[in-house]
Amino acid sequence: MKLTGLLVALVGVMALLVPAQDNDEAGTQSKIIALEKAWNQAYKLGDRRSLDVLLDDHIVLINDDGTVQTKTQFLASVKATNSQEQQVAPESMSVRVFGNTAIATGVFRAKGVEGGKRYVRRERFVDTWLFNAGKWVCVATNATPVLH
Repeated sequence: MKLTGLLVALVGVMALLVPAQDNDEAGTQSKIIALEKAWNQAYKLGDRRSLDVLLDDHIVLINDDGTVQTKTQFLASVKATNSQEQQVAPESMSVRVFGNTAIATGVFRAKGVEGGKRYVRRERFVDTWLFNAGKWVCVATNATPVLH
């Protein structure tokens, strides 16, 4: 009888925890999506300070041409306020959460001017975020051109 009561209580507690985990995951997904959009906006505006906060000091950035950059190299490559990026926006995005790690995947579109010529690029991305020292930071990113 005591065992049955204990099992019922345990199942009840577990039932209460599952929605809390779902709410936490949904909140994390929303946070990561907001951070991704902030990254796009900061890049478009050439806002190195905001990018510095979003990116881990040891981030690995793999560009659409296959080159690899450190955070310092990436920030140096970002042009301040006179950026030729006219639009950087996600077309689609999903986030999966694994404890203190989140992986954002999707497609973004970039429009701008490069070498005096207009361009439109679509790229598939994978960004890995880590919750560390009370905040989310991106620790790895990879972009691949979408050719079709």
